[in-house]
Amino acid sequence: MQFPPELRYSQEHEWVRVEGDEAVIGLTDFAQHSLGDVVYIEYRSQPGDHVAVGDVVAEVESVKAVSEVFSPVGGELLDTNEDLDGAEELVNQDPYGGGWLLRIRLSDPAQVDALMDASTYQAFVAEQDS
Repeated sequence: MQFPPELRYSQEHEWVRVEGDEAVIGLTDFAQHSLGDVVYIEYRSQPGDHVAVGDVVAEVESVKAVSEVFSPVGGELLDTNEDLDGAEELVNQDPYGGGWLLRIRLSDPAQVDALMDASTYQAFVAEQDS
């Protein structure tokens, strides 16, 4: 399993990559492995919406389950990954690249600091897996 060190991680298994005043968000490698093949993504929030930490922003349907995606940071939703429409498997194939889900303009960059770093998240996953 991959845990890129430049990312931050939530307890709900979302990752955050900060790019200036924006955050790109997706599902972690652990999450996509747990879900199995992703077959459908439904966004609950649309570009222009303001989302808060913990808001349900999407639902991901896989062959195993339907799972909610929670926003790990707050701010204005700028974009959803339209490339996933009809190519949902990108979440499984490239969770930290082409499989990203959302882009948010951060309302409070300090929220990123409250998320786990890669080593803390790796330990968190190991604890859950045992």
